[in-house]
Amino acid sequence: MSKYGALVFVGLVVAASSQHADGKTKVNDVDHLKRLNSVEGMTWTAGHNDFFNDFTFDDARVFLGTDLTHISEHLDACLDDAIYASIGNDTIPAEFDARSQWSGLIHPIRDQQRCGSCWAFSASEVLSDRVAVATKKASPVLSAEDMVSCDKGDMGCSGGMLPKAWEYLQNTGIVTDTCFPYTAGSGTAATCASKCVDSESFSKTKAKSAYAINGVVNMQKEIMTNGPIQVAFKVYKSFMSYKTGVYKKHWYEVLPEGGHAVKIVGWGTEDALTIGLLPTAGTHLGVWMDSSRLRVVEISVVLRLWVHHMLGCLLSVPQPLFEFFFVVPLTPFFWCSSL
Repeated sequence: MSKYGALVFVGLVVAASSQHADGKTKVNDVDHLKRLNSVEGMTWTAGHNDFFNDFTFDDARVFLGTDLTHISEHLDACLDDAIYASIGNDTIPAEFDARSQWSGLIHPIRDQQRCGSCWAFSASEVLSDRVAVATKKASPVLSAEDMVSCDKGDMGCSGGMLPKAWEYLQNTGIVTDTCFPYTAGSGTAATCASKCVDSESFSKTKAKSAYAINGVVNMQKEIMTNGPIQVAFKVYKSFMSYKTGVYKKHWYEVLPEGGHAVKIVGWGTEDALTIGLLPTAGTHLGVWMDSSRLRVVEISVVLRLWVHHMLGCLLSVPQPLFEFFFVVPLTPFFWCSSL
């Protein structure tokens, strides 16, 4: 082995060992939190999160139910750039929030509880929002349980994939949440329903089409034109301890805990950094954080390292990415739909 190879090997060992925490470490371990806050140049603060009381990192992985893939595997599912070229780049505002743009039409944050159903919550919520935006009127919350219990292309509380989730929304569709309420929070999905628990008709809402979005600018244009999009990203241990500030994973964090899916409602700026508005809607993140959203740094260099595999349409390209409330690798493409 060359001396260079040896150096690389040693460097990797040092980086890995510097993480300290392992699967048996409690998320709220005091020493772990101190180490997180001791990193020089932090733009955020770590702290105790009640949601993870007595949870080890092994316990917390149950929430990370998204199987991540890279945008390069889905380029054939992306719309042609010409579609977005008709929308001038100069029309993209510095800040945008779908909740303000379509007041009363964007659905609220929901809690997936102890089930790896983030993939289903974020997908069903994006479809719910887009129905309301397209029809210009408030619409019912669509059923995440329908996807968790009935989408056999995914794995219920054990996780799912964005492309497969949207195949289900196109081909089968989902009923309303009042028809088939969420009961999988304990980790066990209900039997797939064929009739509503209330008196309403068993009627499915389908996505007319679903597609990936390649590039940050195209993602911005998609959101400001048609509404929220679904994305996924890698979650690192430090993310679970986020309290305030603009989150960015620590340099020594190499191996993610798993993948998480959310919906993105907009973007903004802070201290000359572009950040993404990633509402915790469709996930348990609202419980994790002491704020309605998590801010994430959007520096191109950082993103290129992390975005090597996220959800939605974040891609590993040299242009800045806005990691909505999270500074974790987003899959290089966002999934959304047309109605």
